[in-house]
Amino acid sequence: MIEKTILDYLNASSLTVTAYAQRPANEPASYVIIEKTGSTRANRVDTATIAVQSIAPTLYGAAALNEEVKAIMDNLVEEADVGSVKLVSDYNFTNTAAKRYRYQAVYNITHY
Repeated sequence: MIEKTILDYLNASSLTVTAYAQRPANEPASYVIIEKTGSTRANRVDTATIAVQSIAPTLYGAAALNEEVKAIMDNLVEEADVGSVKLVSDYNFTNTAAKRYRYQAVYNITHY
């Protein structure tokens, strides 16, 4: 399951916050959430679309955490079951209803 691979990779990396698969019950000030938003399969090779949300108390903090995540995700291709990692887009994704600053980076990840 690619979500577990990414979650384990982020949490074993130099990421300064904890990465989660869902919003934690006791939310820290800053953290990262990963979510698979879609997938495809061709010739028995899977590609997943993964959204990585960087949450922080300030917009600058969320943007800085997003840059940290992108630098780490660039090296995800070193994992044995990952064939390629492509950043599709990243952008301000502030949750105005919850009044939480966040950035989102969207990736296409080919995996085996």
